[in-house]
Amino acid sequence: MEGKHFLKEVKELFGDNFIGPDELYGVVDKLPLQIPQIIPSLKYSYEELKVKSKDYLLVLTVPELSDGSKTTILKLREIFGVNPEDKEPCLYNQDWYLKEDFVKQPFSCDWLLLRKDVYENTRAQDPSIIESKYNLPTALQVCYTFFVVRLILGITLWKYDFIWCSDKDHNGDRIYVGKYFDIDGVNKNGFSIHRHLALRNCYASVDIY
Repeated sequence: MEGKHFLKEVKELFGDNFIGPDELYGVVDKLPLQIPQIIPSLKYSYEELKVKSKDYLLVLTVPELSDGSKTTILKLREIFGVNPEDKEPCLYNQDWYLKEDFVKQPFSCDWLLLRKDVYENTRAQDPSIIESKYNLPTALQVCYTFFVVRLILGITLWKYDFIWCSDKDHNGDRIYVGKYFDIDGVNKNGFSIHRHLALRNCYASVDIY
């Protein structure tokens, strides 16, 4: 659907669940996005949006930063850092993924409908089962949404939950992200990026005697 009038209606429908160009302009001092002059059309009908408006976020994904570089997980890490003692929000201090392809992949300028809360019936389920029932987001889509929501709305999404993603690392291990706070208070705050290690022939055991 197109048109400024329709977008205004959608914004009113979603309320705080809407993050469009105006909202993103308000935080370019913290996240220097290059907001496009031409905003893409919404690929959803009003009826679809009405159904999703309470449980989903409607977010404009911006693929470039003001310096001309692409919006990627690596760039978000560079912008927000990995030390909560310096500033928050930030990413959790890990380096295993720095050479992985998925952290270098950008996305297109588009509208993203992303569910805010996890489905309770997916807790502790194998991701291959979940993937057959739900459309999994990319790690970048989740990471980007986390930071723009935190900056614009002051809300911390997925405080203690990890979100399964469609990405995999070079070994084919599934990526999962999120869980900003450690419920036990042991680890520092930070948006986490992990991989779910699949059992392979190289995993074995010895014993002691």
